[in-house]
Amino acid sequence: MKPEIDYSLYLITDRDLMSTPTLEQAVEQAIEGGCTLIQLREKTASSLEFYQVAVTIKQLTDSHHILLIINDRVDIALAVNAAGVHIGQSDLPAGIVRQIIGNDKILGVSVSSVAEAVKAKKDGADYLGVGAMFSTGTKIDAELVTMNELRDIRSAVSLPIVSIGGINLTTLPSFANAGIDGIAVVSALIAAKDITEAAKQLKASFSRTKGGRGA
Repeated sequence: MKPEIDYSLYLITDRDLMSTPTLEQAVEQAIEGGCTLIQLREKTASSLEFYQVAVTIKQLTDSHHILLIINDRVDIALAVNAAGVHIGQSDLPAGIVRQIIGNDKILGVSVSSVAEAVKAKKDGADYLGVGAMFSTGTKIDAELVTMNELRDIRSAVSLPIVSIGGINLTTLPSFANAGIDGIAVVSALIAAKDITEAAKQLKASFSRTKGGRGA
C-alpha cells in the first residue's frame, strides 16, 4: 500500500551543482530544512555507481522517514527498494513502468501538456511533474510551460502536481492559486551556501503561495 505523500518541497539531486563536499550532506541538510521528498538523479553515473549512491542515500532518507524516488532508472529503484521512480517522456512508457514496479510503488511522470497529463494518469501515474516553468540551467533544452497551461493541466487531472524548472524564491509567488501540490527544486536548494536555510525559506514561501486545487 502506498504511503501518504507530502510533495510540498521536493529536492532533485545534482552532484555537479551541490555546495557541500558530499551528496549525503546536501540531502541531510535539505531534510533538516523541511524537504519532504527526495529524487536521486544521476544522469552520468554508471549503473554500479548509481546503485551504490542510491543505497547510501536511501539509508539516509529512511533514517529521517523521508521517501526516496529514483529518476529514470526502474532497475535501480527496484534494486534498492526505493519508494518509487520518476520518468520523463523519452523514458520507458509509463504503462510499462507501472507493470514492472507493481501497484505499491510511486510513479511520477514529467508532462508539459494536457494530453501528456491525461495519458500519464491513464497509464498509472501517481503524480505529475509539470515544467519547465521557467528557464533553468539543469535542462537547457526544456520547453517552457505557461501558467495558463499549468492551470489547464490542473483542471484536466486530479493527480497531485509538482511544478519544476527555475523555481526559486523570486519565481515561487507566481504559483499563487495555481492549485499545485508542491515544487521540485534543484539548484535553488542543492547549490545554496546554506541548504538548510534555503529549504526553510522555500517551504515557507510555498506555504504562503499555495492555492486551492482547481483554482
